[in-house]
Amino acid sequence: MIRYISLLTFTEKGVADIGDSTHRAHEFDELAKKSGVNVEGQYWTIGSRDGVLVLSAEKEGRILHLLSELSARGYVRTESMRAFTHGEFDAVLKA
Repeated sequence: MIRYISLLTFTEKGVADIGDSTHRAHEFDELAKKSGVNVEGQYWTIGSRDGVLVLSAEKEGRILHLLSELSARGYVRTESMRAFTHGEFDAVLKA
């Protein structure tokens, strides 16, 4: 399973429509499901970032496509990182 962690930052559009943020999050969950991506976690945060997504899928391209669709909506900017469990990272180190 491929996993990504995405840090989210509201755009001006996202801040202006912040009251609808949780509704958009539920819509994102549905879009992810249709795209073959599992939303393992979706959190709002206080600090330098406004939110965090934890996504997983069998194919990396599905996650990257979903994140590009999210960004194209204009409410958030994303900074995404591939994430590994300890077993997956051990395998990377042994390769």
